[in-house]
Amino acid sequence: MNQKDKIALFIDCDNISYRSIEGIISELSKYGTVNIRQAYGNWTKDNLKNWQDKLLEFAIKPIQQFDYSKSKNATDILMTIDAIDLLHTKDIDTFAFATSDSDFTPVVMRVLAEGIKVLGFGEKKTPKPFIAACSQFIYTEQLESTLSKDKVLSTKYTAKKEKKSLKDDSWLVQLLYRALEQTSDDYGWANLADIGAYISNSTSFSPINYGYKKLSTLIRDIELFDIAYDEVSKIMSIRDKRSKIV
Repeated sequence: MNQKDKIALFIDCDNISYRSIEGIISELSKYGTVNIRQAYGNWTKDNLKNWQDKLLEFAIKPIQQFDYSKSKNATDILMTIDAIDLLHTKDIDTFAFATSDSDFTPVVMRVLAEGIKVLGFGEKKTPKPFIAACSQFIYTEQLESTLSKDKVLSTKYTAKKEKKSLKDDSWLVQLLYRALEQTSDDYGWANLADIGAYISNSTSFSPINYGYKKLSTLIRDIELFDIAYDEVSKIMSIRDKRSKIV
C-alpha cells in the first residue's frame, strides 16, 4: 500500500462502535484516500442513533437495510453484495472492513484472491478466522478518539505494552524470529523493511495492537535483537542477540 491508494471502507454498524470511526479513518488516511465510505444498518433502530452525527462528520454514506427476519442478518448480505460489486466495477487499491463478525471472512478471501489488500478493524472479541483472513487487522480498542484541550479532535493510541509483556507474548516473539530467519543474510542481519514485508505477507499482524505506531519502535523495545542503523541510507537492520556470527 502507498499514500496514493484508493480505499473503500465498509462499516458494519451492528458490530462496530461509533466511537472507533475517527481512529479508523485516521489509520486508513496513512495509506491513501478513503474514496468510498459506506455504513450499513437498520437506521430505524434506536441502538444506531449515536452513529448519525459520525456519518455527517466523516462524510459516510448510510445504507439502509431493514431486517427481513430475525434469523438472518440482511445487513451482512447487502454489505457483502456491495463489496463484490465494487470489486468488479471500480478501480480500488485497498478494501477495508470494520466489523467484529466472522461472516465476512469469505468476502475478504474473495477480495484477496484478486490481489487486493484488505484491512480489517474490529473489537477484541472478533473471531480468529476473520482476523487471520485480513492482510492486516487492528483492534478498535487500540484506537481511542478524544477531544484535546482546544476542542480539536485528535486520535491517540493506547498505552504501549510493558517490555516484559512483549517478551512473554510467544506468538509475537516467534513471528519476529521467523521473519528474521527468512530474510537474513549469511551474517544473520536483515533489513527491517524486508522483515516488515515478510510479516505483512504472512500474517494479519499490526504493531498498533501492541500500542506502537511503527514496527521499528516495537523491535527496539522488545530488546531481543542487535540493531544497526545506517545514517546515510536511513536503513535499519537487526540481528538475533543470541547469534554467534561476527
